Amino acid sequence: MNADERDADEPVPDEDAGRFLCSGTSWDASGPALALHTPNGMPHRLRLEPGTEVRFRVLEGPGAASRFCLGSWQVNDGGGQSHTPCPAQAAAERGYQCGQCFARDEVRGMHNSHRTFSVPETLRRYLDQPHWLYVATFADGSTKVGTAADPRKHLRLVEQGAVRASYVARAVNGLTVRVLEDTVTSRLGLPQAVRAGAKAAALARPLAAAELDSLNTEAAQDVRDLLDSTGIEGFATVEERWEPPAQFATVLEAACELYPCDPGTGEHGMVIVAVLGPTALVRVDGEQTLFAADLSRLKGRRLLTGAAYRTPLPALQSALF
Repeated sequence: MNADERDADEPVPDEDAGRFLCSGTSWDASGPALALHTPNGMPHRLRLEPGTEVRFRVLEGPGAASRFCLGSWQVNDGGGQSHTPCPAQAAAERGYQCGQCFARDEVRGMHNSHRTFSVPETLRRYLDQPHWLYVATFADGSTKVGTAADPRKHLRLVEQGAVRASYVARAVNGLTVRVLEDTVTSRLGLPQAVRAGAKAAALARPLAAAELDSLNTEAAQDVRDLLDSTGIEGFATVEERWEPPAQFATVLEAACELYPCDPGTGEHGMVIVAVLGPTALVRVDGEQTLFAADLSRLKGRRLLTGAAYRTPLPALQSALF
């Protein structure tokens, strides 16, 4: 397991070598990576390029805690976000945060910001930029409505693992776009979330490309028609298709099975073939079968990495095929 972004002035103590807290899969212009921090808080990124070996054991903490705090987010003067790691990497109490990091987080209330009379000034700086409303479809045809701030218009859908998506509206700010999102959910029944586990499982049995195209196109047009009739101000409907990364097609076209173990516990050894959102298409030692592994299960987990780790496939694995 190789990682970059290490600060050479702060070496990792020997007793902590190979130990990381994982924030999950992230994407940037260079592609996917596992976002990691050492026990002393230094950031690492393990690039998930084809051929990368990812070998680790999931560690538990005091009191058998299995999920740990990923820190807090602050809003900078330009309206962007900056991350502060949890100083103690404490056990998570609320979602992926300990009590102290939850209290200091400046962006946690953004999804409910349009339902309150008072929005903190720091959060308002983030919300006071253009936002996009989109309709995303996943490999099994599940379709949802969602929002993205203008700078994260593309990567938001990449990280979620959409296989088809359409932008349907551009709003003047984050408050307006969330009113639109709630309107779509209440009037058309489109959900605002799809479970990560369901997204990964769908990649083993994806719908045909033409059917996915049709489902997304129809849902997107239904949303545009609805929005044009609402009378809500501060937005314009748009017709724009989202283009997924090229390696998404590699995953969709592969014959694969769902990874037979929970990546969030135990020992694992994977070799990356391609990545789609938070799901990796992988090989494991001694098997020709490709597997779809839900790497979102690593979020908030402590990992011990090492070349000796292997995936313990179930004894009756061959019965699946």
